[in-house]
Amino acid sequence: MSNEVKEIKHEAMESLVTAVIICDKNLVINYINPSTETLFEVSAKQAINNNLSIFFEDTHHFFKKILQKVDEQQNSYKEHEYFLQTHQKKTICVSLTVTALIDSKDEFVIEFIQMDQQLKVAREERMFIQQQANTELLRNLAHEVRNPLGGLRGAAQLLEQELSEDSLKEYTQIIINEADRLQNLMNRMLTPHQMPVYKKTNIHEILERVGSLILSEFSNDIAFIRDYDVSLPEFVIDREKLIQAILNIARNAAQAMKRNNQDGMQLTFITRAERQIVFRKKKHATAIRIDIVDNGPGIKNELIDKIFFPLVTESENGSGLGLSLAQNLISLHQGMIDCHSVPGKTVFSIVLPIENNLKATQDKE
Repeated sequence: MSNEVKEIKHEAMESLVTAVIICDKNLVINYINPSTETLFEVSAKQAINNNLSIFFEDTHHFFKKILQKVDEQQNSYKEHEYFLQTHQKKTICVSLTVTALIDSKDEFVIEFIQMDQQLKVAREERMFIQQQANTELLRNLAHEVRNPLGGLRGAAQLLEQELSEDSLKEYTQIIINEADRLQNLMNRMLTPHQMPVYKKTNIHEILERVGSLILSEFSNDIAFIRDYDVSLPEFVIDREKLIQAILNIARNAAQAMKRNNQDGMQLTFITRAERQIVFRKKKHATAIRIDIVDNGPGIKNELIDKIFFPLVTESENGSGLGLSLAQNLISLHQGMIDCHSVPGKTVFSIVLPIENNLKATQDKE
């Protein structure tokens, strides 16, 4: 195979989300793609011209036998659930495929798909479909409620004008106040459908704003802890919508800790860069991860898979819309949100791509 053809094939493999290794029949590595570097935590510089054993422990004879079989039968080999132990002492379950490289003598392509990565992609797909359904449900519900709500409030105002006793007017005021509360709720439900205003923003400015709002609402009861990667670059987002999304999550966490009446309540914001990360069926060179961590009671097991559904809440006074709206707002920024919870530690993780196709809104003159 000519060097030019090799370069074209290698370039095509660079963007694959699956790990790809090209080696010869003696297991000497000729090429690995960036996903392989990420999966096995070995750089291409370390791996090229080295033996395949640089990645794994006790697998030399296994792969030697597979390559020989593929070479003899001229068929690809597949193993759906194979456990590998890396030199970093990590055990990973992979689906692997071994194929003889066309137009190349004694070269083979080994492709690895991490099984938990497949499960993650499937879960993201389910969450994305559910998010779309949630958005449509919220939008339809808000439109259906707003019109009769306005009529209800107007009728209460007219009734109040006809009443002579102030004691009776207390009841009409209850109707008017509750109608206003529901009207505000409907406005919040329709917030994602307002025109976005995209600006280049630093994520830490947003987190500091959310932190100040939480501290002002919950006084000094909660310790606000920062763990920031200050090297993170600015990126294009709708500042107000992202503040609202993170505020919804942080407020839920603070309310859960307050309901638990615990001492030493802590809310932690962590930012990190994620490289070569895959989410929403796309590989991103760099993304920003925001972890919102609380030391509250945790989320019940029966609710953990439903917390982003509309009207699902553990609070008697909650609307059950905060997390659903947060998911919608994060989705507008091409990001993903996930949650892991055990008693004493709940983590909401938001991942946002730094390079996106969102264009900064031009200021009106």
